[in-house]
Amino acid sequence: HLHADFVSGHRELAERTGAEIVFGARAEAEFPHRAVRDGDELRVGHVILRAVETPGHTPESVCWLVVDEDVSAKPVKVLTGDTLFIGDVGRPDLAGARGFPPADMASMMYDTIHEKLLALDDAVEVWPAHGAGSACGRQISRERFSTIGEQRRLNYALRPMPREDFVAIMTGELAPPPVYFARSAEINRRGARTIGEIPVTPLLAADVWQALEEGAIALDVRDAASFGSGHLPRSINIGLNGELASWAGCLISHEARIVLVTDGVPQAEEATIRLARVGLENIDGYLDGGLAAWEREGLAIESLPQLDVNGLRAQLSESPDLQVVDVRRPGEYASGHVPGALAISLQEITEQQILVDPAHPAAVICAGGYRSSIGASILKRAGFSGELYNVIGGTAAWIGAGFELER
Repeated sequence: HLHADFVSGHRELAERTGAEIVFGARAEAEFPHRAVRDGDELRVGHVILRAVETPGHTPESVCWLVVDEDVSAKPVKVLTGDTLFIGDVGRPDLAGARGFPPADMASMMYDTIHEKLLALDDAVEVWPAHGAGSACGRQISRERFSTIGEQRRLNYALRPMPREDFVAIMTGELAPPPVYFARSAEINRRGARTIGEIPVTPLLAADVWQALEEGAIALDVRDAASFGSGHLPRSINIGLNGELASWAGCLISHEARIVLVTDGVPQAEEATIRLARVGLENIDGYLDGGLAAWEREGLAIESLPQLDVNGLRAQLSESPDLQVVDVRRPGEYASGHVPGALAISLQEITEQQILVDPAHPAAVICAGGYRSSIGASILKRAGFSGELYNVIGGTAAWIGAGFELER
């Protein structure tokens, strides 16, 4: 299907290898491909791959029945993509931007499950596209494969229930999808540019300064400690040592001009590729020579003090007005947090920054120090004028030190 997790390389792979791209007809893909519908087949030696249209996660989703003619005329496996996971099914709300309401997609998923997938023999092996770690489902197992019979017994979404109950379960309490998902899916429908078409351009400090004056965003992909010791004014820190693509895709508009601040050319090249995977391709280039080149031109440098958990505890004792801003997800916060910490998840920090009082100092904390550096840099960029700290080690270090937790 037109998946949304990242921009795919299917078009480039096809061009390099001469392979044919096969897609569900409902995708209406704009690049050369073979559009398939129910019953269409591909042959690989004595193995037949038979298409089954399975709308629900997306309108164009297709599963593939695997028939080994040397074994049986019946399917022995089903490749379920993101339709049926081990322990879950694909969420129904990712096609909303294309005009398909989640309730309608959930109703399609109900038909897919009961009319097509559960009609298969219990012994048929289920091989989904991926396991846990994706935002495409809520209870995805880490197991690589299962069987229809096992999923019939254990998968909550495959239990017998009325359509209305299924739709209510599938559309209830859905966490918002990452904002870049719809953009990635649309790029995948059109076919992305090749990696070689995206330049990695060195920029003089003067050129970077001019770009920032014109509204570009300085994206600093160094680690939190390096960023803390010195960075360009109003820059955002999303390090290469973490989920750069996901967080940049969530927090930076795809229309924004970006200038990279790195520790060198390899980081610039890696960052450019990762950003392209979430549709962020409007990159002017990278600061050639890094922060040292900026400083040689006499341009302003700012810092973000790093505070370990012992320092945080001491600061809380000495300064009762210190605000602790916890940027973890709500579930993480609920499981235990620094007493009195203000919960503002990183996804919402731009909208909820008004809750952080600039008249008082603030320390931003997450699980380990990565997301908190992102959050602190966004607060600084937005004009937070009080003392600001990034808590290194995060809540994990706070717990490891045996300090009090609030739930």
